[in-house]
Amino acid sequence: MFGSKNEKTTGNNAAPSANSSNSIVDGTHIKGDIVASNDIRIDGTLIGKLDCKGRVILGAQGKIEGDITCINAIIEGTFTGNLDVKELLTVKETGVVNGDIRCDKLFIQTGAVFNTTCTMGGQKLKPLVNKEPSQKVNN
Repeated sequence: MFGSKNEKTTGNNAAPSANSSNSIVDGTHIKGDIVASNDIRIDGTLIGKLDCKGRVILGAQGKIEGDITCINAIIEGTFTGNLDVKELLTVKETGVVNGDIRCDKLFIQTGAVFNTTCTMGGQKLKPLVNKEPSQKVNN
C-alpha cells in the first residue's frame, strides 16, 4: 500500500538496524540465559547469564543475579554475580554491585554500593627500572 510495487516483504528475515536495542520492562522476570547482539536495558529481573555484544543498562528498578559479559555497562539497580566488561563499567548512585568484576575502566558515583573483587585492565605501564649510578674503577 505504501511501498513500491516492486518491493517484496521479507517477513521475519529482516536484519535488525544498527541502533536497535532490547528492553526487559519492570515487572518482567526471566530465569535463563540471554544472548543479545545489540544493547539491552533491564528494568525487570534476570536470574541467569547475559551475553551482550553491546551495552547493558540495568535500570534503577532492575535486578540481575548471574553472569554478565558485555562491552559497556551502566548499573543503576542491583547486580549480584560475575561481571566482565570489556571497556567501561559505570555504577550510578542508586547502583548496588556485589560479586567479582573485571573491567577495563571503572566509574563509580558517590552513593553507589560496590562490594566486589575488582580486576581492572587499562593502560599498560612500563615498570620503573632502578638504575644505580655507574661506579668508576680506578686502577
